[in-house]
This record gives sequence, structure tokens and C-alpha cells, in this order.
Amino acid sequence: MEANTLDRIQFAFTITYHYLFPQLTMGLAPLIVIFKTMAIWKKDDRWNQTARFWGKIFGISFLFGVVTGIPMEFQFGTNWAAFSKFAGGVIGQTLAMEGMFAFFLESSFIGLFLFGEKRLGQTLHWLSAVLLAVGTWLSGWFIIATNAWMQRPVGYEYAADGSVHLTSFWSLVFNEWTIYQYMHNMGGAVVTGSFAVAALGAFYVLSKKQIEYGKMFLKAGVIAGCISSIWMLFPSGDLQGRMVAKYQPVTLAAMEGLFETKEGAPLVLIGQPDMEKKRLDNAIHIPNALSFITYQRWDAEVKGLDQFPEDQHPTNIPLLYYSFHIMVGLGTIFIALMVISAIWLWRGWLFDANWLLWMLMLSFPFPFIANTVGWMVAELGRQPWLVYGLMRTEHGHSPMVSGGNVLFTLLGFAGMYTVLSLLYIFLMLRRIEHGADELGAIK
Repeated sequence: MEANTLDRIQFAFTITYHYLFPQLTMGLAPLIVIFKTMAIWKKDDRWNQTARFWGKIFGISFLFGVVTGIPMEFQFGTNWAAFSKFAGGVIGQTLAMEGMFAFFLESSFIGLFLFGEKRLGQTLHWLSAVLLAVGTWLSGWFIIATNAWMQRPVGYEYAADGSVHLTSFWSLVFNEWTIYQYMHNMGGAVVTGSFAVAALGAFYVLSKKQIEYGKMFLKAGVIAGCISSIWMLFPSGDLQGRMVAKYQPVTLAAMEGLFETKEGAPLVLIGQPDMEKKRLDNAIHIPNALSFITYQRWDAEVKGLDQFPEDQHPTNIPLLYYSFHIMVGLGTIFIALMVISAIWLWRGWLFDANWLLWMLMLSFPFPFIANTVGWMVAELGRQPWLVYGLMRTEHGHSPMVSGGNVLFTLLGFAGMYTVLSLLYIFLMLRRIEHGADELGAIK
């Protein structure tokens, strides 16, 4: 296997594993602020206990996110040196700011939040939760800005050596793609955090370990999950889709399995792309819906893959197509589950509806899957470009690193992450078990 392919596999593996942790911490951060706000507003120490409980889960997940994030930074220099040389003058700005400002803000205030409540008092402790959330979400902004520049390069110029340098910091940070991608990405993180809170609440109610706090977790998780799941469809998903149609129309065609340009293009629900015959087999679709969603006209023309040279097509159209439809399918299920749960909560039926509690409890892994395939859509859709329109992926890897070296380190990462996974599961199970006892100790 070529070194370039192994480089891509290694980075995909490490970043996919790493992102399991930040999406949970970014999703929990605003919920912890809400818990702390409720404690002060209602003068109810149960919400303080809830904030502390989820703060500890945040802290464990944050630690694992740091450990798994460090190898990714080094890969820019080891596996992707040509890319770093070409684009380092641009993306180095946002990556440095993420490390120097957002990360330090986040890591500082997680310590104050977890260990400083008695000394800080309620108001300053609430402020530490707010600043923790700000640091967490600011970190996400700088990372998204980096990726958005690779999707839609702006604010740069070529240097004499062929690399690119930044000409406008504000264009980089407030890239149009950054704004909409950030809205969609952070909404997905809140979905993950909300489902985690609701799932644990359902577990506590079903197991009768901590019914009182389980009901509180369920209320918060279901309400936040309902809002964030709908947000993912509209407006954030709609706006992100328009961005793809505007700047990467070939990606939109591949995502939708649209091989031929059509006026009144249908929205495909189910189908299998046949790359040899360039068609979609066994398709079930909604007539004209893609045209309306994309351009707000039922008869609008949507460009198909036939309008673009084949060397500009995404390199793995079937995987892109299936990833997109898995993401959309799961998102639709999330909306249905959370809307039903919210109605049951409003009517006072939720806590006695064991069938619905089981569904909530077992649903918690699926937002992680949805966020993962969502990022696969973004990265597969950009191919064959590493920086869209400027640098192709095969030109970005390190020519001096052999495939054998990459394979060796990939196997090493796989072994190390297996151990980390077992450790994380062990710590989470202990936190859930001991957390129930700690919650029950406060009356």
C-alpha cells in the first residue's frame, strides 16, 4: 500500500478516535452552565450536584481528548510535511491560537470548576463554568476555521517559494464557510451531550439507582436534545447544504448520487450508486425536493456529476454518498425520538414509559456515529483536494516517510487506543456507579 494512502488512513483513524471526546465535552459544556444557573436561580442544591457530577465526566473526557489530540499535531510535520510547508503560513495562525488561548482557558477553568466551588462561592463558580464553556467552544471555532479554510480558501496570497501566506486574519477567522460549519458542528456536539445526559437519566430511573436525579437528567437532556436535533436540520443543516451547493457543487452531486444534471432534481431517500453504469439503483426519492431545498425553486437546475471532469470528482463517491445518508437518516431518527420524548415529558408520561426510557438509554452511541459520518462527508467531499482548488491530496504527504514507517506507527496507535478505550470505559462505569452514590448522599 502506498505511503500516501497509509498517511490518510492513519490521520483518519487518529482524528476519528480523538473526536469522540471533544464532541462530548463541547456538548456538555453549555449544559453544565445551565445546571449551575438553575442551582443559583432556584436555590436548589440538587442542580449543584448535577453540575458537579457532569463536570467530572467532562473532566475525564477532556483529559482523554488532550491525550489523543497530541499525536494529530505531530502528524502535520511527520506525515504531511509538504502540506505544512505549503499552508503553514495560514493555518498555523488558527492552530496556534487554539492551543495558546482556547485550550489554556479551557484547561484552567476546568480545574477551578471541579475543585474551587467552596473557595469561589456560587457566583464565581458559575462564572468558572461559563468561561469553561467559552474556552471549549472557542477551541472549536479555531479548529473549524482551520478546516473551513481547507474547504474554501480565503485571505491568502502566494509567496515566491510557492507556499501561501495569510493576507487577512479576519477573512480566515470569519470565513463564510466557518460560520455555517461551526453552527452545524456545535449543534451536533450538543446533540451528543444531550443524548448522554438523557441516556444516563433513563438508566438511573429504570434501574431505580437514583430516580430523583435520573428525572432531572431526563428533563434537561430531552429538552436540549429536542432543540439541538431540530437545529441540525434547520437552520444549520440547511445553511451548510447551501454552502456546499455554492462552493462545491460537485460534492453536492456526489452526496446525493446525482449523476446527471436535472431540472426539478429529486431528493433521494434510498438507493445504491452504481459507478460503472453511473446511475443510482433501486432509488426511492421525493420528486423536485432537492431543487427546492437547494435553490428554493421546485424546477431549479441542480448540476450532476456529468457537468464536472472526472478528475474533479470526489475520490470515493459511494462512501461519501452512504456517509451522507447515514448522517441524515440518524438525524431524522433523533428528531423523532426527542420530539416524542418531549411530548411525553410535557404530558407527564415519560418517567413511566419504560419502552421510551429504554430507547433513550440505548440511543446514546448513535450521535457519536452521526457526528463521525458527518465529518466523513466534509472530508470525503473535499477530495481530491487537500486545500480545495489549490493543493491535491497526493501532493501533501511527506515524501521522506516510508509506507512501512506509517504502518508501524498506525499499528502502535491502534494498540495504544485500545488500551485507552478500556481505561475510559472503566473510568466512566466507576463514575456512573459512584456518582449515583454521591448524588444520593445529598438530601
